[in-house]
Amino acid sequence: MALILASASPRRKELLRFITEDFSVRVSDVDEHTDPNLTPEEAVVTLAKIKGEAVSENYPDDTIISADTVVVLNDKILGKPHSPEEAFSMLSSLSGNTHTVYTGVYIISENKKIGFYDKTEVTFYTLSGDEINNYIKTGEPFDKAGAYGIQGLGAILIKGISGDYYNVMGLPVAKLARTLKENDLL
Repeated sequence: MALILASASPRRKELLRFITEDFSVRVSDVDEHTDPNLTPEEAVVTLAKIKGEAVSENYPDDTIISADTVVVLNDKILGKPHSPEEAFSMLSSLSGNTHTVYTGVYIISENKKIGFYDKTEVTFYTLSGDEINNYIKTGEPFDKAGAYGIQGLGAILIKGISGDYYNVMGLPVAKLARTLKENDLL
């Protein structure tokens, strides 16, 4: 029985290495849209489950770990921006405010299916238009929920966090490690 990370995210791959080096990566190519009536907690666990199940179909004897992360401000999910204008809008809305980052994780093994989420509060400094535009010019916002990466150049935007830093990066490492160990999956 092998351990498989069902994610294209280089950050999740890096973070799973904190738990174990013994895993492979298989990317699920699924539609990442969910029911807009789901809560953020339900949405991230549902998307993680969909990703994991897509990979599990081809690897039924292995343990699959999948995840999904969203940024939520004022009950609105901020996905990945598709344009500089959309990135500017997202970053402007985050400026001077506290938002919540949710990461859902889903684990599928031969006899277990486990879904959970973690959440972290993130507070941004008040940002000028120039600061936002300069960050957008780096290109970093475009493959990240909420248009920023806490582990990269986006670190300078952040005033503080409450919760798991790694959850903001896309994988709640401590909670995942404990869940895998408690279920004899490591």
